[in-house]
Amino acid sequence: MAAPKVWVSAARLRTLPLSLSGIIVGNALALGQVGFRLSLFGLALITAVALQVLSNFANDYGDGIRGTDNDNRIGPKRMVQQRLLSPKALMRGIIAMALFALASALTLIYFAFGSLWAPEALGFILLAIGAAIAAYTYTAGAYPYGYYGLGDLFVFLFFGLVAVAGSFYIQLQLFTPSVGYFATAIGLLSAAVLNLNNMRDYTSDKAAKKNTLVVFLGPQRAKVYHFVLILTALVAVVLGVLPLGMQPVYLCLLPVFLGFLWHLNAVRKVQQPQGYDPQLKVVALLTFGLSMLLLLTQGLLQ
Repeated sequence: MAAPKVWVSAARLRTLPLSLSGIIVGNALALGQVGFRLSLFGLALITAVALQVLSNFANDYGDGIRGTDNDNRIGPKRMVQQRLLSPKALMRGIIAMALFALASALTLIYFAFGSLWAPEALGFILLAIGAAIAAYTYTAGAYPYGYYGLGDLFVFLFFGLVAVAGSFYIQLQLFTPSVGYFATAIGLLSAAVLNLNNMRDYTSDKAAKKNTLVVFLGPQRAKVYHFVLILTALVAVVLGVLPLGMQPVYLCLLPVFLGFLWHLNAVRKVQQPQGYDPQLKVVALLTFGLSMLLLLTQGLLQ
């Protein structure tokens, strides 16, 4: 039986801040409004963590059994790759985490709508099932969409649109223009993290026939694509703040903007794939910082 620290390593806790960012932003925008419940915020965070860990387990499993994770890979070593977890053991972990994620999602939906049979509740149940399936089939299953250049799209949808707009709707049962802009921004920034990961792994992914969007675009076009993702996300943040009223307190977001511009300059200078690895943490933490600062500003304005 694998030691607990092996399972913790497989869970890849460093990926959690990014997965929580969309939930935090959605709830920050709902903060202080009639109907906002802290309990729903907590349940949404738990569900997001469970889905992210499920995705990480499935990614380790899928890339491990396909041989994509090998000695040529630049990033951190994975559990199946190092034979610290067998594929069979990891599959049991995947099933357990999927059940926990769905149980958490159903609890959230029930408390949000008072029933699992209301039309809105049924829609969110389908979203929860879809999120669990997407978490697994990114690199696992017969036709993993991450191997066909669709990873960026699914990350944009689930980390951005579903996380931000979904968590906001869970609280207030409505949408606003700011929610759409911020959902777009978080989705684009999340896709940027995946793009950095895929630029780092370009050589090994191409050799293993893992056709990410970076493999399709090539390294130079992928770098241009990365600039487009980040800059468009920053524009979306500004557009999201405008309907909220340009209060001076929103100037606290400026350091995050400067951080992203510093990041783009660092990416511009990268010559070797391993140079992208430190920037993964930079974008993930800046995105998380953006979400926390928005939560702070919304709290101060109440």
